[in-house]
Amino acid sequence: MSSFFTTTKIVVCATVLRVVLLIYGLLQDAYSPIKYTDIDYFVFTDAARYVSQGQSPYERETYRYTPLLAWVLLPTSWQGAFWFSFGKVLFAFSDVVAGWLMVLVLQSAGQGAMTNERALKLATTWLLNPMVANISTRGSSEGLLGVIVVALLWAVTRRQIIVAGVLLGLSVHLKIYPFIYGPSIVWYLESSRPPAPVEKHSPSLPPTTDKQASFNSILNFFNRSRIILCISSLATFAALNALMYAIYSDSFLQHTFFYHLTRIDHRHNFSPYNTLLHLSSAIPDKVSSLKLESLAFIPQLLISAVLIPLALAKKDLAGTMLAQTFAFVAFNKVCTSQVRLLSPLPNMKHPFLCYK
Repeated sequence: MSSFFTTTKIVVCATVLRVVLLIYGLLQDAYSPIKYTDIDYFVFTDAARYVSQGQSPYERETYRYTPLLAWVLLPTSWQGAFWFSFGKVLFAFSDVVAGWLMVLVLQSAGQGAMTNERALKLATTWLLNPMVANISTRGSSEGLLGVIVVALLWAVTRRQIIVAGVLLGLSVHLKIYPFIYGPSIVWYLESSRPPAPVEKHSPSLPPTTDKQASFNSILNFFNRSRIILCISSLATFAALNALMYAIYSDSFLQHTFFYHLTRIDHRHNFSPYNTLLHLSSAIPDKVSSLKLESLAFIPQLLISAVLIPLALAKKDLAGTMLAQTFAFVAFNKVCTSQVRLLSPLPNMKHPFLCYK
């Protein structure tokens, strides 16, 4: 059985699984009244078609994403059934690449330097997971974001800081929530140099005051890796946003970012705020300075972007990112019944998931 766990065999099996589901999806779409393709995929492809015609992707109602996604899916607007499925193939391919990167992360020293066989066994929970394959082959773009986030983790563990910064900025541009990983990565990137030894006080030297010690601690926090990460991620995020704003103006900001701050989706919603959001939507003209749909972010971000990184990031970055994602989803104001990828890191080494 152990001979099965080679990189080539696992990747081939993962690819075959997705090809089979893609073909099955074409047949179900053609002959069944219940379609295999996700409704969101039609939103993506309609937006791409508008872009191909020189129009804004926001001409398509309910398109609430960056125009970059519509640009990437431009081939879906070309003639032919194959090109219409281009996005599904891209998302499925992203799944496989994400699984391969997981193997590399698990083999890195920062995650315990697992053997190739053990890393592959854990990675199969993603690569050979029918739920993961089903989601991407139905046309959900989560696979594309997933591979970027796993690549971000790989870059950080390999100390490729500029690459990590670019990936972080890109992921936040694609969807807002990956910004919660920023604090964990910053906290994780502590200087590799050991702290300077505390010297005994010499009569010829003035004693170090508490104020000086605090100032030195602040200076030590801003090490080279953290500064490069912040600059590269902010530059990437700002450049992409500036480009999209220059082309699509206020529509880009409204549909990509601002809409999600005031969104009320009380249907098929398993959020802890479901009942309150339902009542709020029933009285849309109610005047109140406190909007639940905006206040719901406070506990969500406090837990996922502050408390969890401070408690766990220096111990296990992958496990921290997993915990952040689950906390973010659990406290999200919109938690639909449609199965989504709760985390791009379901099989990273973590004490609650696997044991040596």
